[in-house]
Amino acid sequence: MKIALFGKQFSENFLKKFQYILSFLDNNEVYVLVHQRLKSHVENDFKISLEKYESFELLSDDIDMLLSIGGDGTFLEAALLVEDKNIPILGINSGRLGFLAAVAPNEIETALDYVLKKDYQFEERSLVEIVSPKELMGETPFALNELGIFKNNTTSMLTVKAYVGDDFLTSYWADGLLIATPTGSTAYSLSAGGPIVAPSCKNFVLSPVAPHNLTVRPIVIPDNLQVRFRVECRSPHFLISLDSRFKKVNSGTEIIVQKAGFTIKVVKFGEMCFYKTLRNKLMWGIDKRN
Repeated sequence: MKIALFGKQFSENFLKKFQYILSFLDNNEVYVLVHQRLKSHVENDFKISLEKYESFELLSDDIDMLLSIGGDGTFLEAALLVEDKNIPILGINSGRLGFLAAVAPNEIETALDYVLKKDYQFEERSLVEIVSPKELMGETPFALNELGIFKNNTTSMLTVKAYVGDDFLTSYWADGLLIATPTGSTAYSLSAGGPIVAPSCKNFVLSPVAPHNLTVRPIVIPDNLQVRFRVECRSPHFLISLDSRFKKVNSGTEIIVQKAGFTIKVVKFGEMCFYKTLRNKLMWGIDKRN
């Protein structure tokens, strides 16, 4: 079995858990690739076959799984790293809430047992991709959570004219606009008042950020159509974001987005379930009568 490890510098409190992960894989003769960021956490006395990697190009297609060790932000970076290589990702939470990084520290031993036995399933997660301008976000013009359009300063609103396919939707007068995937519906879009969408749904959610009218609310649209945005503002620039990455864009630029041509495989096993995660992590439906 071949497993890649990805993560950031985590706290000393989690170091013993990370050492356990390495020991477990070592004892079970798993070939491991460790991202360069984690090299300071890897002890020299492990007999495990460790290979360092730094980029997408160095991840081979024969990797069975990537373990994303950190929080949800780390998981989003792992999705960028995997891209269209079809490598499933298991999120191990080393921090606080952890929605995508669903495996809690006290569940690591059980999770690794499932991994070793290959007793798991995949949940396909769609991504949003910028089609035009193609070069805007370099070689990774896609996001697992959302694309965001935001004003560049604190003084004036944006006007965003939105088209779904060939049909005009509306003009948003707001501080920003989010185009969220089902995965991203529980992230920033949820904070902006958007609905929760199950991962298997084939939709995008358009959620305005601080809209300046009472008649505009989040809307769910099909993801099989291109969505176009004509963005105008008093400032010379506005901001485009793909998850945590930002870029300044000239006012008047048209942005075209669509569903990416590949998906990210999220590993789940045992009783792991999207709706159970909603209840446990977001306290969905919490009621003293239940």
